[in-house]
Amino acid sequence: MSDLFRLDGKVVAVIGAGSGIGEAVAIGAARQGASAVACFDVNEPAVAAVAGGIRDTGVATSHGALDIADERAVESALGACVDTHGRLDAVVCTPAINVRKPILKYSGEEFDRVVRVNLRGNFNVLQSAGRILTRQRSGSIVLVSSIRSLVTEPGQSVYSMSKAGIVQLVRTAATEWAVDGVRVNALGPGVVETPLTAQIKNDAAWYDAYAKKNPMQRWAQPSEMVGPTLFLLSDAASYVTGTILFADGGWLAADGRFTPPGM
Repeated sequence: MSDLFRLDGKVVAVIGAGSGIGEAVAIGAARQGASAVACFDVNEPAVAAVAGGIRDTGVATSHGALDIADERAVESALGACVDTHGRLDAVVCTPAINVRKPILKYSGEEFDRVVRVNLRGNFNVLQSAGRILTRQRSGSIVLVSSIRSLVTEPGQSVYSMSKAGIVQLVRTAATEWAVDGVRVNALGPGVVETPLTAQIKNDAAWYDAYAKKNPMQRWAQPSEMVGPTLFLLSDAASYVTGTILFADGGWLAADGRFTPPGM
């Protein structure tokens, strides 16, 4: 049964591989037997270092700088992946940005900036990957949503909206491409220690409040998102499409943190 979770012979493209969840997933895909891992990130030096580390383990790699909000650049990057490695079997897209502000203080420019990356960027990846995978009639795509697709808090309006939108993009693509053998799913992380959440980690009260809200009483590490993501890419998830897999430490299951006496 363990073979179901392997990625042997698969070419995997990871966008956002320069740090955080993307870096962990790229390394994890190599360790699970991927024949090649194509690494992309807006930070070229960072992604080059990650790709170099994977290459040192004997797994074929390629890498490049990529802004997912640039439609033509995304199409070119994934096309180059096919040219370099001969095919493309799986695509993971992790980048996102957040501007934490109350709705009444949000500027139009800030709104556009978040939506440009989180929605337009993910749409660009989904569309470009979909063109390739539907032609070859196989493959898996994983976009990264969040617990914020279902629950939110003050200051998270546009980010939450964008993460809910990713789920609907995934569901729609899954219904359109299932007949072509292409599966599309979303990962729904809880609170994970990544560059995106560095602002929170630097505020002890804020960081601890999130940990206490979680039934596990802690944050996740990027490495803990690897298993759920690679499951969705693997043959073990051959009948899984159009859904979101939450890896949130029980965040969405908890309604308050008071434990009644005697429990």
